[in-house]
Order: sequence, then C-alpha cells, then structure tokens
Amino acid sequence: MSDSTEVVTDEVTPEVVVEAAPEQEIDPVAALTADLQRLQAEYSNYKKRVERDRALAHELAIGAVLTELLALHDDVDRASEHGELTGGFKAVADQLNAITSRIGLEKYGNAGDPFDPQIHEALLHDTSADVAVPTASKILQPGYKYKERILRPARVAVTDPAESE
Repeated sequence: MSDSTEVVTDEVTPEVVVEAAPEQEIDPVAALTADLQRLQAEYSNYKKRVERDRALAHELAIGAVLTELLALHDDVDRASEHGELTGGFKAVADQLNAITSRIGLEKYGNAGDPFDPQIHEALLHDTSADVAVPTASKILQPGYKYKERILRPARVAVTDPAESE
C-alpha cells in the first residue's frame, strides 16, 4: 500500500509543478490594457455609488425639512376645520399645501381603512360586530409620507371585530 501511495504522490507533485512552472512572457500592452479596463470599471462603479449616495442624502434632507413642517400642516388643518382660515392666512395655507404637495409630501389615512401597524399608530381600541378585520375607525392625526418613506404614521382609533360566542 505504501508503494501505491508513493505513486499517487509522485503523480500529483509533477502536475502541481507543471502548472506553476511555466514562465510565459507577459505582453506589456495586454497588461496595461487589462489595468486600464479594471480602473475604468472601478471608476464607473465609484461614480454610480457617489450618485446613489448623493440622491439618498438629497431625499433624507428633504424628508427632514418636511418632517419639521408637519406641525405647521396640523395647525393649518385645525384652523381650517374650525373656520378660522380666511383672507391672507388662507392664501398662505393654500400655498404651503401646494408647495409641499409639489415636493412630494403625501397625506394618508382614511377612516374605514384596514389597520396596518406599518403605517398606523393605534391610540385607542374598541370592538364592534360591524367590522370583520381590525379597522382604523377614526383618524386622530393624519399620516404623512415622502416617496415611500413614512415621515409620521397616521394616529388612529382602531376597531377590532367582536369575538363571536
């Protein structure tokens, strides 16, 4: 058995030596071309990454500014509900709403929507036989999102289905 092991070892060693041993001349033009192609690919990837990071930073900055304006939106909505938004203040409120809508701020949350903990924040719970699934029965404070990012979840009263006996 030791003879066959030696033979196997002898066969493996020359193959390894044969693969590592050949010394070929490296064409300098081919080497420089390969280096140039690699550098171009790295630079292209770098540009894409920087552009992607720049776009993300831009979205985060706009989201931060819009988040700061949410309290103002709430005040304008409350004033409008109570009929206190008239004259010049109404024009300012309309312009504020138009600008934030144009930037991409979206208001969401309607009474009767199915409750989704991803986009709703439950503040009150109730049960009723009138609903089959947990439902946002009352919107206490609307939610806002910018693009696909939730800036503030909608704060809602949730009605759960009554347990059947």
